[in-house]
Amino acid sequence: MLNDPLVLILMYFILPLWLLAGFADWLCHRASHIESTSGPKESMLHLLQFGEVGIALLAALFLDINAGIIAFMIVMFLVHEATALWDVSYAVTARRVTPVEQHIHSFLEMIPLIAIICVVALHWGQFQALFGFGVESAEFGLAWKTEPLPVIYVLALMAFIVVLAVVPYVEELVRGLRANGGASAPPLAGSIPPGPPPARSPRGD
Repeated sequence: MLNDPLVLILMYFILPLWLLAGFADWLCHRASHIESTSGPKESMLHLLQFGEVGIALLAALFLDINAGIIAFMIVMFLVHEATALWDVSYAVTARRVTPVEQHIHSFLEMIPLIAIICVVALHWGQFQALFGFGVESAEFGLAWKTEPLPVIYVLALMAFIVVLAVVPYVEELVRGLRANGGASAPPLAGSIPPGPPPARSPRGD
């Protein structure tokens, strides 16, 4: 299965793209001075979202994919989407979320969905069985992959996750906590009403 085009796309395109999009999002947060606008509260939401996708990713990397793993990935995706909505709903009340950052968010939301679709395509029988269709019986047990991913690939991926995701977002949280004396948010966080700024009159009033 490691030579299947979908597996190769997952390993060498989708996962790297997700990491690069996450790092680009961190750069946007830094440019918007997140530590003095929305503060550590938003950084905690970012880490929560990373954990939600990360735990599903670990399951897919190390465990045999069956109906239970697919169901778990779908649930974590939905939880991630709810957290992302919470995150942006708060962020727009405290800082300017630029069009570039919004575009990056679209990648961060859709890449996990694309990954799940690829996994489903690779294990179509178990996906059907999850809903009571097909000829296979749904399996929910946990077992290590019978065909593990190459050790070098896993180690390289873990290193890139640490460098491009864990370290930047932990740094963001620490920076925010230091800037706010350990408080979860700056004093004026959440004071900006969402939506476009009020229109000015022709006279400039």
